[in-house]
Amino acid sequence: MEDEVLDAVVVGFGPAGASAALWLGRYRKRTVVLDAGEPRNRWTEASHGYLYRDGASPHELRAEAEKEIERYSTVSLRSASVTGARQRDGAFVIETADGQLRARRVLLATGARDVFPDVEGFFEHYGADVFTCPACDGYEARDRDVAVIGWGEHVPGFARSLLTWARSVTIVTDGHEFEAGELDRIRLDLEGVSVLEERAVALVGERGALRSIRLERGSVACTMAFFSIGCEPTADLADALGCERDPDGFLAVDGNGRTSVEGVWAAGDLTPGFHLVQVAAAEGAVAGIDCARSH
Repeated sequence: MEDEVLDAVVVGFGPAGASAALWLGRYRKRTVVLDAGEPRNRWTEASHGYLYRDGASPHELRAEAEKEIERYSTVSLRSASVTGARQRDGAFVIETADGQLRARRVLLATGARDVFPDVEGFFEHYGADVFTCPACDGYEARDRDVAVIGWGEHVPGFARSLLTWARSVTIVTDGHEFEAGELDRIRLDLEGVSVLEERAVALVGERGALRSIRLERGSVACTMAFFSIGCEPTADLADALGCERDPDGFLAVDGNGRTSVEGVWAAGDLTPGFHLVQVAAAEGAVAGIDCARSH
């Protein structure tokens, strides 16, 4: 395989990468999909808002995607971490621990990484009653007391959006100074959102049955929590290939998923826009088709 030049290599097998690979298969392009098996949503018990599959777990969606990809003989899925990428002799060289692949096209669907709070018990609750996306999981917060861990200037809007569903919202800054402006503080106060500039020590309760967040001094009663600290696109490969980023650090792409580097596409959470399963799948389809038709 090291001597063969593939039509495309897709890096990442989340909704964007899987969708792109499916369409490359339908165009009969010789494609290898490389995936490290560490999707952003691997802790999540249910994905919401994905038409026809609302409530399915990410593991179920991946298993179904694998079965669908198997129908296409020109596409193969491999478990591998990509360690490097470069251009050489008119092709892209994708390096893994097991060797390297050469391809005429590359489609990046490497996603993004969330910055997690350093709170005892966080991963015992993450994906069951602690989340990071109000659009994805806000409906499940309806009529509940919710806490938000975060302190950046975007947090007021994040917290206020949860009032669409939640009975009450309390912001916990985890010991950091709250970066909100005076107008935001006034609006939060008017809407009944409390702000506690306290360090969060531990999440209290069993998975799926959160009761409170213990603080250095006191606690916050809540049955669901969200966090909003930061999100970093997984763009190491894109950087190695020389792809441009936008002002927010995400990969700059056009309407078809083309990056600034000829022959490289990107889709999903690596790129700007809503980080939703259905959006990622749609972006993957567009990028996959455009990639296939570019040959």
